[in-house]
Amino acid sequence: MIGAAGARARRIIAAAVLALAAFAQEAPPDPEHPTFGVTVVDTSGLEGKVYLIKHNSQRLPDFARLKAKGSIYTTSLNVPPRSFHEGFPGVTNRFEWFAIDYNGRFWIDQPGIYQFSLLSDDGSKLYIDDRLVIDNDGVHPAMTLVESAELAAGAHRIRISYFQGPRFEVALVLKVARPGGRFRIFSTREFRPTHGEDWK
Repeated sequence: MIGAAGARARRIIAAAVLALAAFAQEAPPDPEHPTFGVTVVDTSGLEGKVYLIKHNSQRLPDFARLKAKGSIYTTSLNVPPRSFHEGFPGVTNRFEWFAIDYNGRFWIDQPGIYQFSLLSDDGSKLYIDDRLVIDNDGVHPAMTLVESAELAAGAHRIRISYFQGPRFEVALVLKVARPGGRFRIFSTREFRPTHGEDWK
């Protein structure tokens, strides 16, 4: 009886450990350990579809010709230059030769000229309302480009396309400066309707 009880206890503990490990992979991002996103669905943020790309790719792929391996979600892109070797738990273990195509929406209360800063290693592009705003494509070390866009009040679409070439260094940081303001990390939480406006 003691042996059977002990075996049952070990099975319960093992199941709990597995559950905790799964939760850890799907928990919200830890600010101290920036991520490209998590697998928990968040409709208020950006959805990033993850793709595998050919070795020795030099530029962003044609996503329409590829099949996504899974999706990750985030409200901001704040991965400063760092080593990346853990892959995407629950999506793919690939840590090089992958691409992510993020799409989402944001709301502008104050119309005017907004500045955007996009840092990436390797290539990236920023689109707003299907218009290319920043082209930071290609295989390169961490590099930042800054451009501006005039935005009307209301809803806008945003897309950030990113790819990682050879191992191991990665980076992807999107910042925004409101009219007359300073740069800060772009977050969909700060650009959503606040007075009951309709996203349409």
